[in-house]
Amino acid sequence: MNGSVRIGRLLGVPLRVHWTVPLLVVLFGYGLGAQTLPAWLPGRSNAVYTVAGLVGALLLVGSLLAHEAAHAVIARRKDIPVQDVTLWALGGMTQMGKPRTAGAAFLVAVGGPLTSLVVGGAALGAGVGLNALFGWDVPAAVLVWLAWVNLLLGVFNLLPAAPLDGGRVVQSVIWWRTGDRDRAERAAARSGQVLGFLLIAGGWILVLRGAPGGLWSMVIGFFVLIVANAEHRQAGTASALHGVRAADAMSSPVETCPDWLTVERCVDDVAMRARHSALPLLDFAGRPSGLLDLSRLARIPAAQRTTSRVRDIASPLAQCTTCTPDDLLEEVLERARPSRSGLRILVIEAGLLEGIITARDITRLVQRHSLRGTSSGTDTDTDT
Repeated sequence: MNGSVRIGRLLGVPLRVHWTVPLLVVLFGYGLGAQTLPAWLPGRSNAVYTVAGLVGALLLVGSLLAHEAAHAVIARRKDIPVQDVTLWALGGMTQMGKPRTAGAAFLVAVGGPLTSLVVGGAALGAGVGLNALFGWDVPAAVLVWLAWVNLLLGVFNLLPAAPLDGGRVVQSVIWWRTGDRDRAERAAARSGQVLGFLLIAGGWILVLRGAPGGLWSMVIGFFVLIVANAEHRQAGTASALHGVRAADAMSSPVETCPDWLTVERCVDDVAMRARHSALPLLDFAGRPSGLLDLSRLARIPAAQRTTSRVRDIASPLAQCTTCTPDDLLEEVLERARPSRSGLRILVIEAGLLEGIITARDITRLVQRHSLRGTSSGTDTDTDT
């Protein structure tokens, strides 16, 4: 997610934090310390309310981590690659590959909400226990608040609409019943579109009636709607790529550049006539050695262009996504590592470059699939 920074690892998975997380801590800390606790336990000092609110907000962030960690752990146990976990203002996101079976998809989906419910129940029990045994009413109140937030989070996430976990559960069940993963993904995405619209409409009605909480509902609704629309498009793309090999999608022949050229010679002899925004590099033996983003050439000072070699500013082959011509495109895309400039996949056979796959090539395949569906009188998106 753009705007996030990596701060470490969570159970072996890269952990990223979005810039909105401190905002989340401030908002929930203020709400707990300045509104909820004074209403529940009046008469305490401002310092007590402030510290308790901050602690509660940090505990909430920890519970969100537990929610996402559950997704990641189950996914890895089911041999699903997990790229990273990102915390942000509306919760968390676990970036992972697609499950291979409906059963695996179901377990990954329910893991997060069940963890939130367990955390909520444990916090509620601990809060009641602290108050009954020791009379620690402020810590007990913070834990009870944390319990209700987690219980609400768990229940809300089980709503049957993508991208919520409940939508993933529905998707896995439809996949299991029909054997059609694409149809299941489209159905879950459509339910997400409906939920997003309802949250926006309901939030707007609340705002008109003077309830500021409606703004939060509208924000969540917009997020759900945007992601659901994106997932609906991705489901259509996945349908178009079924059984397609990398060789069917790649652009070939493709312009290449010797990796020993200077930046100046590359610009004059190769880059000015290149069709793509990136150039595969070849070594002396004619084997691919890396990928050069043309935007990097413009950042090299003029005084260094006669001495800098393109291999020194290119991404080495080990950092590029590669495949063979016979690899299934779906599987290649799942492990692809898009750069900031877009998707680039080098197609290599027996150590020699055969072609390159870009986002434009994928778009062209999807468009052709759509035209075939129209010409045959069929609709590839007809489930309800």
